[in-house]
Amino acid sequence: MHIPHELSDEFPDETALIARLGKTDYLFRRLAGRYGEANRAIFRIESGDEPTADDVLERLKKQRLKLKDQIARMFARVERRM
Repeated sequence: MHIPHELSDEFPDETALIARLGKTDYLFRRLAGRYGEANRAIFRIESGDEPTADDVLERLKKQRLKLKDQIARMFARVERRM
């Protein structure tokens, strides 16, 4: 099953970098893991598998967006060094 908003969906031009950093960078793995957890929780809520209050869903969406921004900044830093 495909869950929307996976990192490879959000950054389709960065799939090689995602794979590389996933193997070599602890901070990236931590951020990507937290992003994935939030994303899967949002998916479960939106698909009706795990009903919850609207404020919880909004908090998770904000968290996912913040993590996505942190990951995007990390990509930009890495690409400047390459």
